[in-house]
Amino acid sequence: MTLLAVSGLNKRFGGVVAARDVAFALQAGELLAIIGPNGAGKSTTFNMVGGQLRPDSGQVMLAGENVAGLAPRAIWRRGVGGTFQIAQTCVSMRVAENVQMALISWHGRIFSFRSRAETLYRPEALDLLDLVGMRGDADRPVRELAYGDVKRVELAVALASQPKLLLMDEPTAGMAPKERAQLMELTASIARERQIGVLFTEHDMDAVFAHADTILVLVRGEIIAAGKPDDVRANARVKQVYLGDMGVEAAMRARRGRA
Repeated sequence: MTLLAVSGLNKRFGGVVAARDVAFALQAGELLAIIGPNGAGKSTTFNMVGGQLRPDSGQVMLAGENVAGLAPRAIWRRGVGGTFQIAQTCVSMRVAENVQMALISWHGRIFSFRSRAETLYRPEALDLLDLVGMRGDADRPVRELAYGDVKRVELAVALASQPKLLLMDEPTAGMAPKERAQLMELTASIARERQIGVLFTEHDMDAVFAHADTILVLVRGEIIAAGKPDDVRANARVKQVYLGDMGVEAAMRARRGRA
């Protein structure tokens, strides 16, 4: 089932074209990666889908509804969750409390004074933490966690709103190679089990080529390639414009050598 269908998406900033006629589709339960060099328009496209930017023209069809131009909260309410390049958690709170606050917000209980917040939705929070492998750390302050574990908590927070679509901005940034692989494997497993579509931007080619079902390559706001990882891997223009003479495999080996 097509969950997200983007068509004719355009955005300019003055004389700079940040996105030109961008179009793609994402199926429920699949992962789609947007890659490209700096300034390619990845963040612009990503933010138009999430509502942080209003497109000049085009459609963002989410489960059959055009959400282009809606505010981020309105899009969130329609079933879109997200994680960020720098993990967005409250480090002064305990792990379970972070997820409970997300659940409280999702259920509209922020201004409810009938119950103490610490008692609300704790079983549901523990279930989500179990899903991401963090239940045993439920009562630890987030500030005590390794960064890879913080990213797992952030994923649990994103899942609290029962998203149909998950937007992940550089999900493996700042993580060690082993942590990157584990987080992406976990995300892919959850997405397929729960039929959540995942749209992510990423610079780590290992993560992209190992886990994306579809890859979209942008350069100067335009799509130069789109398709399955093997097709993109073999695309001569992608090698020339994005990866240079090294090619995809050599670039991946180089990244591993620097890690």
